[in-house]
Formats: sequence, C-alpha cells, structure tokens
Amino acid sequence: MSEGAPLFSVVIPTYERSALVTRTVAALDRQTERDFEVIVVVDGGTDDSAAALRALHTTFPLTVIEQENTGIAGARNHGASVARGRYLLILDDDMEADPGLLAAHARSHAEGADIVIGDLPVHPDSPDTLLSWGVGQWAERRRDKLLAAGADLPLDELQCGQMSVARDTFERLGGFDDHLTRDGLYGGEDLDFSYRALQDGLRIVFDPAAISYQYYEVDPEEYLRRAYETGRSDEELRIKHPDRATTDRRLPTRATQLVFGPFIALPGALGRPVRAAVSAPVRAGRRGDRVRHAFFAARTMEYRRGVRDTRRALSTGHAVVLAYHAVDDLSADPILGPYGVPAARFGAQLDALRRIGRRFITLDELLDALEGRASLPRRAVLITFDDAYMSVLDAGLPELERRRIPAMVFAVAGRIGGTNAWDHEQGRMQLDLLDADGLRALARARVEIGSHALTHPKLTTCDAQTLRDELTTSADVLEGLGLPRPRAVAYPHGDVDAAVEAAARDAGYAVGFTVEAGAVERGTPRMLLPRIEVLAEDGP
Repeated sequence: MSEGAPLFSVVIPTYERSALVTRTVAALDRQTERDFEVIVVVDGGTDDSAAALRALHTTFPLTVIEQENTGIAGARNHGASVARGRYLLILDDDMEADPGLLAAHARSHAEGADIVIGDLPVHPDSPDTLLSWGVGQWAERRRDKLLAAGADLPLDELQCGQMSVARDTFERLGGFDDHLTRDGLYGGEDLDFSYRALQDGLRIVFDPAAISYQYYEVDPEEYLRRAYETGRSDEELRIKHPDRATTDRRLPTRATQLVFGPFIALPGALGRPVRAAVSAPVRAGRRGDRVRHAFFAARTMEYRRGVRDTRRALSTGHAVVLAYHAVDDLSADPILGPYGVPAARFGAQLDALRRIGRRFITLDELLDALEGRASLPRRAVLITFDDAYMSVLDAGLPELERRRIPAMVFAVAGRIGGTNAWDHEQGRMQLDLLDADGLRALARARVEIGSHALTHPKLTTCDAQTLRDELTTSADVLEGLGLPRPRAVAYPHGDVDAAVEAAARDAGYAVGFTVEAGAVERGTPRMLLPRIEVLAEDGP
C-alpha cells in the first residue's frame, strides 16, 4: 500500500447476505492493483454479516459500518462519506471482482474518463436457473451494446453495480438519491446518478476489461417484486427528469396483455397467487419455452403495474403560480399602473383564494412534487413577486403574515437598494427596490428569495458571457448577502429561449419561472414553469 490516502476506496453496501458479501470481499485480495481500501456498509438486517466480515483476514484495510436500514443508495452514500481514496469504486455485494478490475479502472481514469463502468457477466458458479440464464443473456447484450455505442453510451445501460468516480466528483454531484430506494424500494438510483453526471458534462466510459462476475441467486417471486419496483422507479425518474429521453423496453405484446394482463396486473394481494404460480416452476428448475414465456410475460406485466400504480399515486394535483409585482397603487402611471395591486385588494385576493379552497404552498413543496417525492395538495397556489419592490416588505408581508401564507420574491441582484432603472429610463414611475436588510428581513419571515437576473434585461438578447453573468453572478450576489443561494430564477419580462433555459440550468437553478399562463404539473419542464400575472384590475 502507498503512504497516505489510497488510490481507491471500494464501497460495498449489503443487506442480509452474509455468505455472499464475505465471498465478494475476500475475492478482492486477488487484485493486481494494491492501492485500495474496502468499506462495507451493513445496511440493517439481522444476520451475521458484520461479524463474518470482521472475522476475515485481508491484506487491505477493511472498514465495516453498521447502520439502520436506509436502502442501497443511502448505504452507498454513507460508505462514500468515510472513504479516503481518490476514487470511489461502487461495487454490489454479489459482484466478484476479476483480479484486474481496479487496474482497469485506474487505467481508464488515467486516460481521461470521469466515470468508468465495466462488464458484468454472470459468475459461472451461479445456480443454473432460468433467471441466471436470463441475466447472462442481458449481460452479453449489454456488453455488445456498450461496445458498439462508443462515446455515446445509452443511459438505460449505465448501471452502477460496478462503477468508479473521483470522490470529489461524487460529492459535487450529491451522491445517490436515497429517496429512490427508501423503505426497502428497489432501483432507479443508478440511472438517476448517471443522468445527472451526463447533464454535468462528465465523460462516462465503458471498459470491457473492468470485469466483475455477478453471482446471481434470486428467488423468482423476489425477481418479480424487483420488476414492479423497476417500473415504479422508472416512473419516478420520468417525473424527476421530465426532459430525460426514455424508451420503454418492457412494453408487452398484445397477446401478453390479453392473456396475462387481467391476472398479473391485479393489485398486490389479489395477484399474489398468480405470481406464485408462474414462479413455482422456475424455482423448481424448469426452463422450457412455456415456463420461460409465462414467467417473462409476468415480469413485463409487473413492470407495467409498477408504472401504472406510481402514475396513479403521483398523477393528481397541480399548482397555480401567481406573479405579483408591487403591492401599491400605481394608477398614476399608465404603463406600470396594472402591475401595482394595493394592499387591501391583495389581501382580498388572498382571502378569496382561500374561500374557494386554494392551498398555499412553498417552493419546497413544489420541488418535492416535481421530483416525485410528494403529491401536491389539491388546488395548490404559490405566491411570487417579481423585482423585490420596497412595497412587498412594507405592504405585502403584513398581509401574508396575517394569513400565514408563504411566498417567494425574485430580486434583481445588481439593483439591490436602488430603483427600477429598466422602467424609469423609459419615462415610467420610479419605484424603490429592497436593500440587503430588506431582503434579509423577508428571508427571516420565511419568504424565499430567488433571482430576477442581475440587471433585468431581456435575456434572449444577451450574448453568452452576459447571460452567464446575469444568471450566475446574480446568484453569487444574493448568496454574498448572507441569503441562501437562490434555487429559482424568474426570467425578466418572461423572456426565455433554449439558450436561456440551458444557461439557467448551468447556473445551478432548480427551476425557472416564465409568465406564460398555465398550471404547473408533474412533467412540466423545470426551467419553463408557467405563472399567471395578477394585475390591478383583477378582482377577488
């Protein structure tokens, strides 16, 4: 071993598979690349995994962590948080490493790869079943597909059962989304991580010499449960990343739907006898055509059931986002007049919304719904203000606080403490904007501060550098005032195109708001969320 931090930290999560994980860890002693440590996270369970691992005699540093069950994503993140290596190698507990595995990963990183994935053939000692045969067929197809793809690796094949990445890159990307594998759920965290890496511009490389042999021993009914969970996670990913290109590779044939659909797609308890019936011959070792067709048809229908159930659970609810400007009487200015709603009328509008059953939400609630973490309440409304006029603090906040209604304010970061120069330069009324103390006062009152760019230009007219300054520097300025870094941007004048949308995403915003009328629903593009402008003539 070299002095100091190792080159690799191998992170292995495990749950109640003592014999398998000890076999996986022991096999790492055969690595030709010796500069590594191993961290195993025992993610709950009641077996002797931790004790068996600590009893191993290894020639490399081995750390065993025990924790309450959080799911595979949380276990991987915990292991990564204590790792010391320059690179993390994420390895599943059923992956027996080829002796050249770490050397292959090291070589690919030295050649410029940001993330390396490898080949996952079935271990020759795996039980000879229909399922191990099917996984072996998949592994061969995956290898051929990735080799043929060259630099354009297909997202659906970027599984992280064997994946290496620089530790600082992993941390910058935020690790795995542990919500996707919460409460014993299965799947999705690897594709989500890979998608975020691709969006970040990272180079993902498939190295066929990086081999880990998957010891595949899964009960048929557990296999069907995982198929259901894969459908569930794919649907949650579609909600989290609506702009992700997807192809449904598991669409059943019409014959399959007619024969198996009414039975396999029954709700959990009702469909269990049918699922048990198609699993029994597979468990007994049968592999004939009829058994194979029936079982994999069941898998397909379970996947579709997972998609369907998740879509139903998460499809309800939408939010109307209202866009206000000044909370003031601006009727003396014929141009700005419609954008000033006096305090009394503003309060009456809030009361009217509440009377008709509207529920006022925060940006957090909207983001949770967009990412599939929660459902929106029925008739949800988010209140926002553009420009951060002084009147929002003086007249608007008391109306909000009286009713305990949350809100957002979008500040023009380069005009803080100034005036609406973009308007009065054209002869319109001069209005005071909030200074830093005023914005901090709003934040203390639980009003979230977002960005309205740096100088309030029409962003579609800006060159690339100016666009970066308007969107990134504005966030830097607001953060520099001691405010949380803004998660949302409202485009000045509602002016947005594809270049502006991309620049907002690159600047790190979670969402962008337009003034195109409409409601926000799951699947609405994150950087093009619609809002309805509220004007002075709008009655309660």
